[in-house]
Amino acid sequence: MLTATIFLPLLGAVIAGLFGNRLGSRISQLITVIPLLLSATLSCFLLYHFGWTGETETVNLFTWINVEALEISWVIYFDTLTAVMVFVVTLVSGMVHVYSIGYMSEDPHIPRFMSYLSLFTFFMLMLVTSNNLLQMFFGWEGVGLCSYLLIGFWFKKNTANAAAIKAFLVNRVGDFGFLLGILAVFYFFETLQFEEIFKIAPDMVGKTFLFLGMEVDVLTTICLLLFIGAMGKSAQIGLHTWLPDAMEGPTPVSALIHAATMVTAGVFMVVRLSPMFEYAPLALTIITIIGASTAFFAATIGLTQWDIKRVIAYSTCSQLGYMFFAVGVGAYPAAIFHLMTHAFFKALLFLGSGSVIHGMHDEQDMRRMGGLFSKMKITGALMWIGSLALAGVPLFSGYYSKDIILESAFASHTGAGYLAYWAGIMAAFMTAFYSWRLLFLTFHGSSRADKNVLDKVHESPPIMIVPLLVLSLGAIFSGWFAVDYFVGQKMNEFWGSSILMLDDIIEKAHHIPSWAILLPTIVGLTGIICAWVLYIKSPNLLSRITAAVGPVYKFIYNKWYFDELYDLIFVRPCFYLGRGLWKSGDGYVIDAVGPDGIADSVLNLAKRAGKVQSGYLYHYAFAMMIGVLILITWFLFGFFQ
Repeated sequence: MLTATIFLPLLGAVIAGLFGNRLGSRISQLITVIPLLLSATLSCFLLYHFGWTGETETVNLFTWINVEALEISWVIYFDTLTAVMVFVVTLVSGMVHVYSIGYMSEDPHIPRFMSYLSLFTFFMLMLVTSNNLLQMFFGWEGVGLCSYLLIGFWFKKNTANAAAIKAFLVNRVGDFGFLLGILAVFYFFETLQFEEIFKIAPDMVGKTFLFLGMEVDVLTTICLLLFIGAMGKSAQIGLHTWLPDAMEGPTPVSALIHAATMVTAGVFMVVRLSPMFEYAPLALTIITIIGASTAFFAATIGLTQWDIKRVIAYSTCSQLGYMFFAVGVGAYPAAIFHLMTHAFFKALLFLGSGSVIHGMHDEQDMRRMGGLFSKMKITGALMWIGSLALAGVPLFSGYYSKDIILESAFASHTGAGYLAYWAGIMAAFMTAFYSWRLLFLTFHGSSRADKNVLDKVHESPPIMIVPLLVLSLGAIFSGWFAVDYFVGQKMNEFWGSSILMLDDIIEKAHHIPSWAILLPTIVGLTGIICAWVLYIKSPNLLSRITAAVGPVYKFIYNKWYFDELYDLIFVRPCFYLGRGLWKSGDGYVIDAVGPDGIADSVLNLAKRAGKVQSGYLYHYAFAMMIGVLILITWFLFGFFQ
């Protein structure tokens, strides 16, 4: 069962990828969708088995590498943490596959698209079922490759190609740190197996080594290098710029990458390595600060964007910040809890936005929408459910997971923890505001769409609505159902040994002041009310407020000028250096002296030799006479000597 759950998506990807053009679009869809749905079904049984029994199981497939001290086997490792991730990945991916049947119905390259989706899912499953860092890195790079292929799927669009390259390059920056961290682990621990690393980690506390001319702590340095990899994959501030541009890919890609899979890989990696990170408190403090900064920063940008998918993308970035500062304060179960609930409601919102784009004939600008609820009641209602969960409204899934993160940050009683709590509170207000801004601009108020477009607006077909209904059930009930197991009374039995917490921060979170518990809900409801006032009741206020804070609005609207800054610091100098090396070094030196220089010399010599061939008989006779004289002279001098 374990092997089938992991390799069924690969089977579908290989068949659709190699034979899809012969089999046709419909068969390719079935070949990829059915295995994913089977994997999702099996994952439910696996979650029940491992989550409620606390068992672990390892399936050793074969020996991968065996060189002196490095012995790596290709395995499928299952414990509670793995079971939760496999359940989330396969369920969301299965819904995305089904949804893609309707959304991509008119695309001429359906087999290739479905193959990419399934291959992406397989690599993600390999990542979360690994029991060593090298196999995790294989899955890590695999999802990076597939994200490049999926984001740039519509390769005839220059913007899609640029977005795919940007995602690939930015992630390479993070992956370089991740690779250095893996090499450092092998250097100091002499193993890449998680079990062995976790046994040795306590003995590494306090040990230092010379790094970049400084004496630094071993565990802190390793954990920070690994976290750099997580920053790239999970789009934390500084390495986040690829994520909003990735919206150039088809909407199912946005849902798959930004909801439950690639962007959560960094969170999973840190939680999986919690038995090592727990002994590096400085690294955890830095993670807390970066996570809190990301939650606040991304939420501010979400307030000003007009592209419906970009608003949700920045929301994803912000929510990942929540997960990381939960990890930073040691609330690993809370981070995974929010990862799970977020997967449901964020996939629902992305696929719901795709339904809107489909109904609006590829329109994504919310300024050209409005009043769509009357024409898309089901999509509108489901988007409301996703937004209620995202805003943390009581009884919806986000309420349970987001609140326990904020409560844990407050309960840590550290400077970084308090910073994260208040950054999270402000982000909660902004999250509620931009969520309802999206709803009001899209579904309510007067229509701003072109009349010809508005007349053609229609509800999406059932093949696209059914996955939304399934995800909406998760957005409503997953928090209520799982709270006791993930962060409640049954937490220790549920997680078992898959997560290490030296300090039970979750228990402390249940005993913070009442106002700190109620504040997230209050600010969330306040954000909803403010959005209603500005976009429904008194829309004229908005232009006045925007004018009053003009420079601040422009700064936020331009995404804090990160892209412009990187263009100035990195892109332009690299282009300048590259062009200089190309023109000066390659052109004027290497080519001029090497192949081009030799070719020019031969050509000049040939031209000079060609001038001797004049075509006049007396020239040739004269040349022959000179040749005969030279031969006679040489012969006579040689003879007399």
